[in-house]
Amino acid sequence: MRHMKNADVVIVGAGPTGLMLAGELSLAGVRPLVLERHPHRRDTPKAGGLGGQILELLRYRGLLERFQAACTGPVPAPRFPFGGVHLDFTRMADPPLHALPLPQQSLERLLDERAGELGVDVRRGHEVTGVSQDDTAVTVDVRGPDGPYQVNARYLVGCDGARSGIRDRAGIPFPGVTYPEVNRLAQVTLSDEVTVLDNGDLDVPGFGTVRAGFTRTDRGLLGVGSSPGARSVSLYTIEDESTEYDDDVPMTLTELQDSIHRVLGAHLPLAGSTRLSRFTFKAHQAERYRAGRILLAGDAAHLFPATGVALNAGLLDAVNLAWKLAAELHGRAPGGLLDTYHDERHLAGARTMLHTRAQVALRRGHDEAAEALREVFSELLADEQPLRRMGALVAGTDIRHPMPGSGHHPLAGTFAPDLTLHTDRGITGVAGLLHPARPVLLDLAGRADLREAARDWKDRVDIHTAKTDRRPADALLIRPDAHIAWAAPVDEPAGTAVPALREALSTWFGTP
Repeated sequence: MRHMKNADVVIVGAGPTGLMLAGELSLAGVRPLVLERHPHRRDTPKAGGLGGQILELLRYRGLLERFQAACTGPVPAPRFPFGGVHLDFTRMADPPLHALPLPQQSLERLLDERAGELGVDVRRGHEVTGVSQDDTAVTVDVRGPDGPYQVNARYLVGCDGARSGIRDRAGIPFPGVTYPEVNRLAQVTLSDEVTVLDNGDLDVPGFGTVRAGFTRTDRGLLGVGSSPGARSVSLYTIEDESTEYDDDVPMTLTELQDSIHRVLGAHLPLAGSTRLSRFTFKAHQAERYRAGRILLAGDAAHLFPATGVALNAGLLDAVNLAWKLAAELHGRAPGGLLDTYHDERHLAGARTMLHTRAQVALRRGHDEAAEALREVFSELLADEQPLRRMGALVAGTDIRHPMPGSGHHPLAGTFAPDLTLHTDRGITGVAGLLHPARPVLLDLAGRADLREAARDWKDRVDIHTAKTDRRPADALLIRPDAHIAWAAPVDEPAGTAVPALREALSTWFGTP
């Protein structure tokens, strides 16, 4: 072994989750080392965008505009596939689910640039060949371009994807199922031979009308996402198939056309493509996200049998984990804080697994009973309340983290609302207070007693005073991941509020 290096945290995998974690750790004053076995950023098309709660989190970090500027196409209408039907929010002024069309290659580039700006050491072409741990450290064997070496770190996080070697080396079970189907997703330009009708349907020569939405045959499913008059459309096929594809071998336009022909029984003329991706569906979740000093995040921790949710879940894993891991490394974490990463994100992953497995049931049925189920489900989605509920479920915004103790304010454990705040320096929002990724005590009622109670934590908690219209609480204690750790009911007496605040501060941010 050539030599030994030291790091606070080793992150294995420079995909979106690993890079997001590295950036968040850097904001918290931690030195992460990112090891990636591939020598360059990969350009194989994978996810086509971001959606759900992570968009709000990026806004709370001041990053959303930067990500929006990198989009190559228009933001789509709020209409999302769900197991062979659609969640259509186009009639809502405030839809509960949004998406940002940002190919994964562009997302990784942006996160890589941000990591570089924060001084993160990202080493590509460095493969982990062995891992061992004891009560104080993790030792990582690495094979790099210049030969083998070792890294000694206090913690290691596996962000190395579905076939995670870190998960295997940590002995963490990964139970679940793989469904015998292959999915192909593309953004294509139609040939001039195809006519896009006023309602978005396609008139295909030699076949007739292919309607917008889903067409189901006994050979599979074809999805068409189009706008009247537009030549660029989204196409999606599902076929039962047991072929094992190499994720690093990109899909071709010919492969897509062959799949459409098999499903539809007709040729759909295409002129070109801007995105082509292929994937299989798996439903797996690690039994635990932590084994000693080794933790898992992203696809290493969970695989969901539906599109549009994996990146949201993985990036939220990273944000939840980073501040807790930083507190451990800085020596100010209260007992059990790091274990709440598993408690909270495993629960969130199970919630995502619930609706993606429900999508499998909706999507894969071919008999009359399955058709009836889809029809009834679509009728329910015509009403606003169930549609909003499903949108929140897919977005991951319906999660309320479990809070220790009892008698909590209804806001405790939820994502902090972006209240409009009136301060001495002008008008701002809650989102602006969380750009540095630090805890915040937000006094909304001029409660000097609460600000004084938090003074002992001022080295680790930012204290702000503001006013807001229709305040939901007298004060909010907000974690770095934008979730509310504690809230004071309006006009709660000091004798009750002060001890409760000090207990919450100790529970989440340690003894002052």
